[in-house]
Amino acid sequence: MSQSIRVLIGDDSLELGISWATAFKEAGLYAITRPKMGKVLVDYVLTERPAVVILDAKTPGLDVCDIIRTLKGSGEYAPVIFVTANYDSAKVEFEVMDAGADYYMIRPFDPETLVSKVLSVYNDKINGRRNTASDESDMECVVTEIIHQIGIPAHIKGYHYLRTAIMLSVEDPDMINCITKLLYPTVARMYETTPSRVERAIRHAIEIAWDRGDVDTLNSYFGYTIHTSRGKPTNSEFVALIADKLRLKYRCTAIYGSKRMKNSPEDSVVRI
Repeated sequence: MSQSIRVLIGDDSLELGISWATAFKEAGLYAITRPKMGKVLVDYVLTERPAVVILDAKTPGLDVCDIIRTLKGSGEYAPVIFVTANYDSAKVEFEVMDAGADYYMIRPFDPETLVSKVLSVYNDKINGRRNTASDESDMECVVTEIIHQIGIPAHIKGYHYLRTAIMLSVEDPDMINCITKLLYPTVARMYETTPSRVERAIRHAIEIAWDRGDVDTLNSYFGYTIHTSRGKPTNSEFVALIADKLRLKYRCTAIYGSKRMKNSPEDSVVRI
């Protein structure tokens, strides 16, 4: 087990906190105990920044849900949070999990059981973060390749705005349904510009693709839903078509057990 996993136990009693800390240390983890006092405990966690925090459902001085929300909302630092209780309450379990806790356990249990469960939940969480980052990276690569192939040059602002707009729309379909009220403002905030400039830059990028891009490549993505003889697609049509096909593709690959979209070596166009 890795010494790099730091566990902070919000209980310094001999019966619970110290016996649990001993079990963690025997398993090769770094564990510390701190007094079960709400505000003081929060200060300890934010100062020492452990990877895992174990709280009691009844923590004097501050409601445990408030503690959880404070820790989960403290910026980039977000520890794995366990809550334990000496009674079984569906209401309490729902409240702490809804507040952001990662696991809820009913005492009594063996210290070794706690150690095993903490390691399992912590590893699942870390792997989940890595997979999410990997998926986001894969998505960005695929969207970038599509924009290149369609014929939008990388040096114009619309290239970057369009790539971001497509990725946002894949993640949240409602974005494209509220393009002026939600999508443009969101992209604008990310690039410190205005929604109207985002709209104009995306429009310019699409016009370049339609005027200079290869018709066969455009048809490979859009089919004949928008033919060059009938004019260029609107911003929302362009973003929605690519986002919808990407969302479907990623959903299909997830169903078949693959997290990555892979192109066949002989294929020069990313198929969506």
